[in-house]
Amino acid sequence: MDLPPAALQRRRELAFLVLAGLFLGTMGMLNILGLTRFLRLGSIGSWPVVVAVGALPYPVTFLCTDLISEIWGEERASQLVWVGLLLNGWIVLILWLGGLLPGLPGAPESTFFAVQDLAFGAVGASMVAYMAAQFTDVRLFHFWKRVSGGRALWLRNNGSTLVSQLVDTSAVVLISHYAAHVLPVKPELPVLPQLVSFIASGYLFKVLAALADTLPFYWLTGWLRRWLMVPGAGSELDSALGPVLGSPLR
Repeated sequence: MDLPPAALQRRRELAFLVLAGLFLGTMGMLNILGLTRFLRLGSIGSWPVVVAVGALPYPVTFLCTDLISEIWGEERASQLVWVGLLLNGWIVLILWLGGLLPGLPGAPESTFFAVQDLAFGAVGASMVAYMAAQFTDVRLFHFWKRVSGGRALWLRNNGSTLVSQLVDTSAVVLISHYAAHVLPVKPELPVLPQLVSFIASGYLFKVLAALADTLPFYWLTGWLRRWLMVPGAGSELDSALGPVLGSPLR
């Protein structure tokens, strides 16, 4: 069904707004929750799989940027990454002002300052890792798109995310420890194996999340292309997944 150009433009703006809002909201939640709690998600033998609570929604940001990269292009995805950086700075400013301005006498403030300390301790790591990982993800996504000639959607989705997640996890752990000293390391044990364990745990969680979002990425890409009336090239895997996902991407 054909839509008037104005109606189609509103539809495209709404879809972009939803994806951008999900991306920015997740980034804000990550910076506030950050390292406030560490979760043990299980173990592999005697090795515990531990991740920070702020890492739980983080893989969603890569799904959002991949969808925006695929539908709207590299420039719009890069613009969103820059806006996310400004959001990080805005959160830091509000936390700083919240601690600087006088509070209500007698009101409990320990929770706020505990969150502020953890957020300030992790914000440098978060911003450096964010910039490195998100731009790595966007650049690699379009690198694999060019290499594959616009085919092999699974390759650019996973090939970009898996590398960028390793960059992100390593940067967060190393900067959080050596620059901010906010990781729960045990001083009586060697530091390096503990840091490697944090990196491996976080990366394993993000790898599993990235692999799990492959089918949703295919379905959302196909649905968005049809709903927004954006043409796209198919692939052998697209066709193979057609019966599962509804129809192949075109």
